[in-house]
Amino acid sequence: MSAMRSRTDTRLFFRPVAIEIVTLLRTLPPEDWTRPTVAGRWRVRDVVAHLLDTALRRLSFDRDRIIPPAPAPLNSERDFVAFINDLNAAWIRAAERLSPRVLTDLYAHAGAALADFMESASLESPALFAVSWAGDTASEAWFDIGREFTEIWHHGSQIRDAVAAGSFSNPRWLRAVLDIAFHALPHAYRDVPGRAGLSLAIEVLGPSGGRWTLAHTGERWELVDAGDAAPTATATMTDDVAWRLFFNALSPSAAAESVRFEGDPAIGRPLLRVRSIVV
Repeated sequence: MSAMRSRTDTRLFFRPVAIEIVTLLRTLPPEDWTRPTVAGRWRVRDVVAHLLDTALRRLSFDRDRIIPPAPAPLNSERDFVAFINDLNAAWIRAAERLSPRVLTDLYAHAGAALADFMESASLESPALFAVSWAGDTASEAWFDIGREFTEIWHHGSQIRDAVAAGSFSNPRWLRAVLDIAFHALPHAYRDVPGRAGLSLAIEVLGPSGGRWTLAHTGERWELVDAGDAAPTATATMTDDVAWRLFFNALSPSAAAESVRFEGDPAIGRPLLRVRSIVV
């Protein structure tokens, strides 16, 4: 289990985000469903299918407590990534048989059912799934719930981006996404040499922005309250850049151009490799 984390409660955000996704989908003309997205080779319809898949999986495994099919032995992080990618790809292939209207109707139902479940879920209980990108082998429920919310929000944003629909209506949702996503930093920095007193301050500008500080305790990197100490390095970016960076929606060159660094580059630059998803 990782060090104690500042708890973020995302339970009441599932419903309004799902509603905004479905509302947008019902307005899309047929050509928008085949537009490319920043999610690799996935088109809009593939991202929608993935949202449906993950909602149904969460309801089945967490709400209804069915036992997930056992995967082949996973002996490394690479094996785990390959397993997740194969799982996702199988559903995307099957969803080719479904029309946009059917996908939308199914997601409207699944998204509402998932919101019902999440709104009544406990924050304190052990999570069914550990948050692997944070290095966890076990997680508290609030963190796994938050991870699920970040999945829905960032895939919804990929759809909105692809069809030029602008941002979601409530900046609080992205702020919650960032609060969850920044917990990836200590694990991502685990191999970055450090010593007590070294720190990275991350300033995110915009309506969903804030300030996060990663500091070395002498034993490991941890997210901490900023305090009054001057950071060893500072990174500044907008909230739009932040979510794209953490959710693999920026090319390396675009990321390097979009984040402004000051101070020690050995402490700042590894930030460009941090991801809050399984990749």
